[in-house]
Amino acid sequence: MAKKKIAAKNMELDAKEFFTAISDIEKEKGIPKEYMMGKITQALVTAYKRDHEGITDNVVVDANEEKGEVRMFVKKDVVEVVDNPHTEISLEDAQKALPRAQLGDVLRIEIKPKNFGRIAAQTARQVIIQGIREAEQGMIYDEFSTKEHELLTGTITRIDPRNGSVSLRLHAGDQFTDAYLGSSEQVKGERYMEGQHLKVYVVEVRRATKGPQVLISRTHPGLVKRLFELEVPEVYDGTVEIRSVAREAGSRTKMAVWSNDENVDPIGACVGPRGQRVNTIVEELKGEKIDIIKWSEDPAQYIAAALSPADVISVEELPSKVDARSCRVVVPDDQLSLAIGKEGQNARLAAKLTGYKIDIKPASAPLEPIEDLIAQAEADAAEAALEEAMAEAEENGEIPERTEE
Repeated sequence: MAKKKIAAKNMELDAKEFFTAISDIEKEKGIPKEYMMGKITQALVTAYKRDHEGITDNVVVDANEEKGEVRMFVKKDVVEVVDNPHTEISLEDAQKALPRAQLGDVLRIEIKPKNFGRIAAQTARQVIIQGIREAEQGMIYDEFSTKEHELLTGTITRIDPRNGSVSLRLHAGDQFTDAYLGSSEQVKGERYMEGQHLKVYVVEVRRATKGPQVLISRTHPGLVKRLFELEVPEVYDGTVEIRSVAREAGSRTKMAVWSNDENVDPIGACVGPRGQRVNTIVEELKGEKIDIIKWSEDPAQYIAAALSPADVISVEELPSKVDARSCRVVVPDDQLSLAIGKEGQNARLAAKLTGYKIDIKPASAPLEPIEDLIAQAEADAAEAALEEAMAEAEENGEIPERTEE
């Protein structure tokens, strides 16, 4: 009798310690008690089912924090003839436990902890540990997913000597995680050191089996945009909008800006007094050149500005039959190389910035009339359609007769 009382006392103590541990997890890791109780309940039920074949969904756990009790019950239907002892109980046996029991009732029979086997206890422990891990990963994902397309400052923890990839420790709120900056996302020519603080752009946050995966970049055009938001108050508050960014990381960036306030010069706001604002960003980007132009609703003005520092004589938008969003730009003969840029960089960035295919011509070059371009495009389209039709017919075993007009 004394042994039973001591055992009961120890069980009560364990239950109280159990609830204390749950509270400590909530304080230390920020995991809600309700979440952990759900996982622990699942663990206990899973453990019991594993140790008792034939049990289905008739096991329930009752955890009472006020009383410091955790009790498990199996629910059984009261029947005349028992076919499945795991889910049914005879009326005679039911009335021994509860005299008022009747046929059709559902009786809850308490399962004593001593009935748990060693394997069941291990299973419960594993599920609890997994629950904590999943909760932590979920909290990290929730925190970092709000930082997509934002800037974060990370601390370099390791540099792989084999491929140059950089490991960073990133913090967001109370959460932290490790991310990897691959060589393809690094700016050519940048040098990194362990312990260095580095600003990175969060491209995407994904769920993964080993925890959230934060994809970061130093080459993404969004990095430049976020840097201007940090440095230029007018961009941060929305007075000046960055409409488009085209970037070749480590070399040059073109950025189109526009102001909601006619009294605010968008280019001047981004450049800052004596160029202080833009210079700060250039320094962060290790000397990358930044061209800031004014965005315009007029495609001709916009494209001409995008080709700066070259002068532009005319911009002629070509009809859609020639090519969607394409144009022909005429520049002075002595400005042709400037408009194209070294290795075509200026023209390439202007095309990315505006979304137009740009054909640059010197003023001295003879220009084909647009009507001729349209006619040529229609002929090319008809020829392509004919070739496609012949290829399809050949696949079907047919050889159509080709006629020349």
